Amino acid sequence: MKKRAVLVTFLVLIMMITGCKNNQDIKADQNLQEEQKSGSANVDNGAEDNTDSVKPVNEEVLIDQSKEIVLAGTRNIAPGEKDAYYCSSALMVWEPLITKGSDYGPKPKLAASYSANEDYTVWTFKLREDVKFHDGEVFNADAVIANFDRMKLGKKSSSFYGMDINRTYPGLLEVNKKDDYTIELVFENPLPTLDYSMTDFGSAMFSPNNFDEEGNFNGFPMGTGPFKLTENVLDEYCVIEKNNDYYGEKALAERIKIKVIPSPDTRFAALKAEEVMGVIDLGAIQPVMAMELIKDNRFGISHTPSTITHYILLNGNKEPFNDLRLRQAVSLLIDRQLIIDSFYAGLGEPTVNVLNACTPFYKEFDIEHDVEKAKKLAKEVLGDERVKVSFVLRQGELDRYPNKEEAQLLQSQLSELGIDAEITILESSAWNDVVKAGDFDISLKIKGLSSAEPNTLFKTMMKTDNGLNKRWNFGYSNKTVDTLITDVENETDMDKRKEIYKKIQGYSVNEFPAVPYFNDVNLIAYNKKIEGYEAMYYGVSLEKTKWAE
Repeated sequence: MKKRAVLVTFLVLIMMITGCKNNQDIKADQNLQEEQKSGSANVDNGAEDNTDSVKPVNEEVLIDQSKEIVLAGTRNIAPGEKDAYYCSSALMVWEPLITKGSDYGPKPKLAASYSANEDYTVWTFKLREDVKFHDGEVFNADAVIANFDRMKLGKKSSSFYGMDINRTYPGLLEVNKKDDYTIELVFENPLPTLDYSMTDFGSAMFSPNNFDEEGNFNGFPMGTGPFKLTENVLDEYCVIEKNNDYYGEKALAERIKIKVIPSPDTRFAALKAEEVMGVIDLGAIQPVMAMELIKDNRFGISHTPSTITHYILLNGNKEPFNDLRLRQAVSLLIDRQLIIDSFYAGLGEPTVNVLNACTPFYKEFDIEHDVEKAKKLAKEVLGDERVKVSFVLRQGELDRYPNKEEAQLLQSQLSELGIDAEITILESSAWNDVVKAGDFDISLKIKGLSSAEPNTLFKTMMKTDNGLNKRWNFGYSNKTVDTLITDVENETDMDKRKEIYKKIQGYSVNEFPAVPYFNDVNLIAYNKKIEGYEAMYYGVSLEKTKWAE
């Protein structure tokens, strides 16, 4: 308890130095935090809304729903023609064949139904027959084939999740049209979890008229979603408008503009000034700001578990963190719940698992926080020597998350292990260069889970000399894990597959290719002049958003 009290005092100093909320603000928010930790919820401060109280009884209030709703995002949410998807799925412009259900498992979207043969080498998809793309083109088997032909042109990068047919559809041999609304995919080897891999970004569909020879977009994206993209000015704003031909329930708002406002302080000020009605996208509002905002009864917040996990990156390709004992010491040292309570208003779930919880394959593990054990392990590695390490932060992350304050806390805690960290903030491109070159020791980074199938994440973060493990210099290598990652690809028994995934997760919590510390929530804030604005595991319920009546 004494140690925790010292840490809390330290946190107060950080907040005072950095201009963030002070300790009184944190204490004042404790009750709100307890309410909001219970899960997905729309939250306000419970204060009486005096605006409603002055409305005359029985007076019919006419709301002009054609009036534009202005929101703010943290980045270009529609990066443009060369992005694999042109825009984020959060805009609801395009839709996939398969999405996620409430259990984070696969659920048909543009595919009306699907099935696989006994050995999972042939998958058959029945398509919805009432769908058109925004350019009027009919969604059918020919359109699906055109999208697969585009994917076959090669990998495409994205600000969201890259498109790689060999990763999502490994060993794809044939894409066959069985009839106008039935597609058959034939694979070289069994793919029992193909539908998990296809969720959301894994099976995005666009009009067959939407691509140039290189597979880039030849104009605005022509998807099938409830909104059409109608304007896009990079680094400034984009506009989506209601798709009146949508096959499902129509969007309620006629027109929504999303401004690009990278600075969290500026987004907060724009909300307060009612220049924007809500915020959207990763790190839409920093939790301490959200707690401050809802003290004003004009505003509400909404949150739900997200696909984002926060990690401490340790350079495992050089001393001192190439020693497993020191990586374990860092995990034992950090008080994950204290970080969440202090910097994220209690929103988020502590974790030691490299896998995010938004997949049915996730397994919970006990979290050990033992500073004395951490010191003992560190002493085994460092002896009585103190070491200096470089702690690099990415400016792009600072625009969304309180990484600087977190780093200052970790800097203080690491000193107890004999590790003196020097913090440096780098522009995003410089951070990429430094981390790729291995010229760092510690960093903080988020990573999203791209689909419901976890093996893609295991491959990139845990397979020897592969993906992020190589690019971010984890230096992680375990031949048993490599074998498990390879073998699971052909495992058709789902129970055995789950057991293999549990084993891989078990290795991750003991060997720490990176040190996960919490699973984030998607936290958004809005002005109560709009309603239906709720957080989803990725994005916001834009189709239900409208001016409040």
